[in-house]
Amino acid sequence: MSVRFENKKVFVTGAACGIGYEICRQFALEGARVGLNARRQETSETSSKKINEELSNSLVSPYPADLSNVAAIQKSVNDFAEENGGIDIFVANAGITVFERFENILAEDFSHLMDVNMRGTYFSVQAAAKQMIKNGTKGRIILMSSVCGVQAHRNTSAYGMTKAAIIQLARSLSEELGDYGITVNVVAPGATQSERTLEDPNYTSGWKSVSPSRTVGTPADIAHTTLFLADEKSAHITGETIMVDGGWTATSPLPQHLEKELKPQ
Repeated sequence: MSVRFENKKVFVTGAACGIGYEICRQFALEGARVGLNARRQETSETSSKKINEELSNSLVSPYPADLSNVAAIQKSVNDFAEENGGIDIFVANAGITVFERFENILAEDFSHLMDVNMRGTYFSVQAAAKQMIKNGTKGRIILMSSVCGVQAHRNTSAYGMTKAAIIQLARSLSEELGDYGITVNVVAPGATQSERTLEDPNYTSGWKSVSPSRTVGTPADIAHTTLFLADEKSAHITGETIMVDGGWTATSPLPQHLEKELKPQ
């Protein structure tokens, strides 16, 4: 078994399932000690236990907190650092989606989106960076954006705005944290199979049909890219965004079944 990240301390937000879960799993496979964050205590504990049982180790520990609660998520980050001797790698994966036409977005839904995707991301990264600076750690921070942060997609005006802001945040932080040897980069997934997306029976076939690579992403595709950016050998990469979308943003067509659904009647 590879131990590329043996004894590294890694914290991942929004990791109960899907991409975040797989990122935790891949880091644990490579020897890291992982703090798995999820909104609820039960799901955080269940997901951690599942990975540990699969890998026959105890490298993953639960750190529940709602990302929209700044004090709670910063406490989880700080608790992990204190209990494990710091943080080497921080993955700001947590986020929510508001999928709605611009004229129908409600103020309360917009506020919640900002609380999670913007405030939660910003201040959880701040807590992790402070721990890295305090301990003199040349850390790695990886933020999770989306193809919607670089390419217009119908019904994602609010969501896409937050994901574009995350890309700009990485550029800004690459400058501010560079003096400490901390790199900040972004992974931007395209269509990715998950428990939620596969509820659409046309999801895989539809997105394969419009991807230049004729493939659709998996959580493992995103996790492997995240680990690449977290590696010590990637120290000369910072402020960058890697699209993991099978080439979709090169042309950006929608599957036929979505084109029909999303156009106003």
